[in-house]
Amino acid sequence: MGEQQLSLAAVRDALVREEDSIVFALIERARLPRNSPAYAPAAAAGGRSLAEFFFREAEAGHYQKPEDVPFFPQDLPSPVFPTTGYTKVLHSFASAVSMNDAIWKMYFNELIPLFTVDGDDGNYAETVALDFACLKALSRRVHIGKYVAEVKFKDAPQDYSPLIRAKDTSALMNLLTFKAVEEKVKKRVEKKARIFGQNVTLEENAGKHEGISGDSECKVNPEVLSKLYDQWVMPLTKDVEVEYLLRRLD
Repeated sequence: MGEQQLSLAAVRDALVREEDSIVFALIERARLPRNSPAYAPAAAAGGRSLAEFFFREAEAGHYQKPEDVPFFPQDLPSPVFPTTGYTKVLHSFASAVSMNDAIWKMYFNELIPLFTVDGDDGNYAETVALDFACLKALSRRVHIGKYVAEVKFKDAPQDYSPLIRAKDTSALMNLLTFKAVEEKVKKRVEKKARIFGQNVTLEENAGKHEGISGDSECKVNPEVLSKLYDQWVMPLTKDVEVEYLLRRLD
């Protein structure tokens, strides 16, 4: 996200686009059962699970953009191919702000049981590849919070600077919280899950529009998306904003 794009409207558009990515990624992952063995430590992999092994290998070719934050930064090799130069619009310490540990734990410990069925079909490689897509989208959405914080700070430095100097995290969190906006986001992602996750046919069904399934037949329960955003995505995004702002005057 270059400086010419750094406006509140542009950042909001990026957040909305990430909603689509998250909904579609969860729909794809929900095709497969839980496949718990993919997350169990394996002696042959040095005690790592297949999921962790896959992520460490897959991340080697990703995370060239400043809004992308790796889950295992210590394992990233130097880029082999030339990368595009990105205009620096964030403070130099921005890359150190990461909520990926919390996102990782939330996804595997709390979210997966909410939208996958219990079972094991043996498709472990596909399972962790789909998990990778989900976690990338979730991480990207949460860490766009750095841009949200930068825009808000530049728009009203007189409001933020005293709180930053006082290290008043509670006041900063209150300043960044807009309950009405959060309620709209929850309703929007729930509606997207309902629309994107419909089973579409060409048959007429009594009491329904042609070819449109009900909520009970959605590929991912729309309420899961609302809960995901309410309990985890939006709070973690605000944690990113606060952590970024606390060092913005350094």
